[in-house]
Amino acid sequence: MAKLPPKPMPLNSTPAAAGGQLTPYATEPKGLLRWLLTTNHKEIGTLYLLFSLSMFFVGGVFALVVRAELFQPGLQLIQPEFFNQMTTMHGLIMVFAAIMPAFTGLANWMIPLQIGAPDMALPRLNNFSFWLLPVAFTLLLSTLLMPGGGPNFGWTFYAPLSTTYAPASTTFFILALHIAGISSILGAINIIATILNMRAPGMRLMDMPLFVWGWLITAFLLIAVMPVLAGVITMMLMDINFGTSFFNAAGGGDPVLFQHLFWFFGHPEVYIMILPAFGIVSAIVPTFARKPLFGYASMVYATAAIALLSFLVWAHHMFVVGLPLVAELFFMYSTMLIAVPTGVKIFNWVTTLFRGSISFEAPMLFALAFIVLFTIGGFSGLMLAIAPADFQYHDTYFVVAHFHYVLVPGALFAIMAGAYYWLPKWTGYYPNERLAQWHFWLSVIGVNLTFFPMHFAGLAGMPRRIPDYALQFTDFNMISSVGAFFFGISQLLFVLVVILCVRGGKKAPAKAWEGAEDLEWSVPSPAPLHTFETPPNLERSTS
Repeated sequence: MAKLPPKPMPLNSTPAAAGGQLTPYATEPKGLLRWLLTTNHKEIGTLYLLFSLSMFFVGGVFALVVRAELFQPGLQLIQPEFFNQMTTMHGLIMVFAAIMPAFTGLANWMIPLQIGAPDMALPRLNNFSFWLLPVAFTLLLSTLLMPGGGPNFGWTFYAPLSTTYAPASTTFFILALHIAGISSILGAINIIATILNMRAPGMRLMDMPLFVWGWLITAFLLIAVMPVLAGVITMMLMDINFGTSFFNAAGGGDPVLFQHLFWFFGHPEVYIMILPAFGIVSAIVPTFARKPLFGYASMVYATAAIALLSFLVWAHHMFVVGLPLVAELFFMYSTMLIAVPTGVKIFNWVTTLFRGSISFEAPMLFALAFIVLFTIGGFSGLMLAIAPADFQYHDTYFVVAHFHYVLVPGALFAIMAGAYYWLPKWTGYYPNERLAQWHFWLSVIGVNLTFFPMHFAGLAGMPRRIPDYALQFTDFNMISSVGAFFFGISQLLFVLVVILCVRGGKKAPAKAWEGAEDLEWSVPSPAPLHTFETPPNLERSTS
C-alpha cells in the first residue's frame, strides 16, 4: 500500500529539517499584473476556466439566435446570411473556446495535485499558451463586425465554400485558428512533460488517476492532429490569397481532399473533447459509490485504444462523397469497432456502481447523466456508422442530435461534474447542494427537450443549417427551441452556485468527499497557492 503523503507545508515557510528557506511569496505581483504574469498552475487553471465559462455563454447566445429563428417556419428574425454566421460561430466558439479550454483549465488545476507535482513542468509556457486564447477569439469574434460579416460556411469550413465564396474576414478566421492551435500544442507539450517527469516518487504510470491518463493520451492526440488543421487552413489561405488551387476543381484541385484532411483532424478532435471527460467520470463514480473503480487497467487500455482507433475512422463523415466500396466497408467496420473500448468504459462504470453505497450529490448526478445520455449519443453514432443508413441520415438534424448528445450531456456535463466535485478543493467551501441539484435537473430536462426531437426531425428529412423549413417540421423545432432557451437560462444557476461557493458556505475539509482517495484530497481545502514543494513519498513498503 502507498504511504499517505505528508501534509503540505504552510504557505510562507518550509521546515528547516527539509532544508527549506523562507519563500518570498509576498514579492509576487498584485492585482491585474498578477493575473497577466502568473506562472502558478492553479491561477492559470482558473483563468482557463473563467475564459471557457464566458465563451460558453457567448456561444450559447449564438445558438439561441439560431433556435429563435427556427421556432417557426419562414424568416422571422434574421436574414439567411446572418443565420449562417451564427451557426458557424456557435460551433467554432463551443468547440475551440468553451469545451477545449475548460478541460485544459481542469488539467492545469488538477494534474499537478493528482501526481504530487509542485507545478506544471513549463510554467512560463503555460502562461503564454493561455494568453494566446483571448487574442485568438477576440480576433475571431471581431470578424462579425468586418465588411461582409464573419465566417458563414459552418464550423467544418468546407472548401470551396470557405475559399471561393467566403467573406473577406475568412483570412482573419484562419489566423485566429492558427493562434488557438499553437495554444493547444504548447499546452499539450506542457502536460506531457509534467506527467512524464514530475510524478511524485513511487507513483508509477499505472498508479495515476484516470483523469491524468485521459489527459496524457489527449495531449498526444493534440500534438498529432493540430498540425493537420494548421496545414489545411494554410492551404485555404493560399487558395484565397495566392492563386493556388488545392481545393478548387476549376484549377485542378480537389474539394474532397479538404474533407479528408479536415476529418483526419476532426475525428480525433471529438475524442480530444471526450477522453478527459472519461477521466472525470472515472474519478467521481467510485468516490460516490464508495467502491474502488472496477477494471482500472482495462480503462487505461480502452482509453488508448479509442485514441488509436480515432485515426482510422475519419471518412465515416464522408460516405456520400463517392468513396470506393472497399473504403466504405473499412470505415464502417472501424467506426463500429470503436464502440468496443467505449462499451468497456460504460460496463466498468456500471459495475463500479453495482452494490455500491451510492449517494447522489451534484457531481454524481452529472456523472450518472453523462453515462446514460452519452450512451444514447453513442448508439446514434453506431447508426451513423452504417454506410447505407448514413446516406439517409447525412446532413440532417439526426447528425446534429447525435453530436450534441455526445458534446453537451457528454463533454459539458462532465466538465460541470468536475467543477462541482473539485469546487471544495478550489474554494474551501462546498457548493450549495440545493441550487446545484436544481441546476442539474433543469439542465437534464433542457438538454433532452432541445436535442431529442432533432432525431425525429432528421429522420423525417430536415436538413441541417437551414434558416427556413417545411411545415411538417414545425412541432419538432418549436420543442427544440423552447428546450434551448430553457437549458440556456438554467446555466445561469451554475454561475450563481460558483459565485456563492467562492464567497462562502459550508466549510470543506481536506477530504471533502467521503469516498475520495486521490492525492489532491490530501492537501488542505482550499488548496494553498503552492503545494507539494516537498514531493510526497509514495514508495511502496517492502513488507
